[in-house]
Amino acid sequence: MNNKNILVALLSVFFSFNSFAQVLNEEEKELYRIIMAYRDQIGLPKIPLSASLSFVAQTHVKDLAVNRPDRNGCNLHSWSSNGSWTPCCYTPDHAQAKFMWSKPRELTKYPGNGYEISYWDGSENATAAGALASWKQSSGHNAVIVNQGIWSSHPWNAIGIGIYNGYAVVWFGEEADSNSK
Repeated sequence: MNNKNILVALLSVFFSFNSFAQVLNEEEKELYRIIMAYRDQIGLPKIPLSASLSFVAQTHVKDLAVNRPDRNGCNLHSWSSNGSWTPCCYTPDHAQAKFMWSKPRELTKYPGNGYEISYWDGSENATAAGALASWKQSSGHNAVIVNQGIWSSHPWNAIGIGIYNGYAVVWFGEEADSNSK
C-alpha cells in the first residue's frame, strides 16, 4: 500500500470512529459561515452542515492536492485512481457528471447525489474569502450557491466543506443528511 492509499485509509478510519465527521478546520468553518451569510443577504435559508458531504469534500481536496487528477484535460471535479473510489476524469463537456454526482453515495451513507463547486488558488493558501469571491464572480458557481438558473428547483438540504493545500470544494445535496447538525 503506498502513502496515498494509507492517507485515504487513515481518513476513512478517523471519520468512521467519529459519529459526526464534522471536524472542520477554522478556514472550513469560515467558508461555511460566509456562504450562509451570503445566502442570508439574499433571503435564502441556511443549509445544514452535513457530515457525509463534509467527508466527501475533505477527501476530495486531499485527493486533488496529493494526486492532482485535475491535469491532462481533467478539471477540478476529477478523482484519481489512488483511493477507494471510482476514478473520474471530469472534462468540460460534463460527460462524466454522474461519476462526480455519485461520490457521496459511493463514499458515505448519504442517500442522494452531490453537486460540487471547486476552487484552486494556484498556491497552497486557499482561503474561504478567496474561494467565495471567485465563485461569486462565476455565474455557474454562483448559481449553485444561490439556487438560480438550472439550480432553482434544487432545494439544498445538506452542504459539505473542504479546504486543503490551495483547494476548496463545497458539496451541495438535496436530501437531508442523518449526520447533519
